[in-house]
Amino acid sequence: MKLIIFLVYNSSVPYEANIGKGSHFAYGGIGVIIHKKAEIGKNCQIGSNVTIGGKSGHPQVPIIGDNVYLATGCKVLGPIRIGNNVTIGANAVVIKNVPDNAIVAGIPAKIIRIKDENTK
Repeated sequence: MKLIIFLVYNSSVPYEANIGKGSHFAYGGIGVIIHKKAEIGKNCQIGSNVTIGGKSGHPQVPIIGDNVYLATGCKVLGPIRIGNNVTIGANAVVIKNVPDNAIVAGIPAKIIRIKDENTK
């Protein structure tokens, strides 16, 4: 099955990855790479060409909270935690923890805004 997914979608989404209920991939998950130890919360939206993986020298991989939007081309790397209700901008490279309700963008990603509690 893993080979079929790779051949059809050019993706690597291992069955060992813990992906929460309601999470989905844009465009069928084209180009998505997820580490087999990654944890992704509920109701996350994962864009095309997203990488969620390790970082040299660190055995841990990202833990992503609930209701997270990972825009096209973003990279989430290393032993980090992404909070709940976070938006990660297109092509951002996230290598540090991100608190709840944050919007991050850039290379390396930086917090550009904290969402109002009433506008999740």
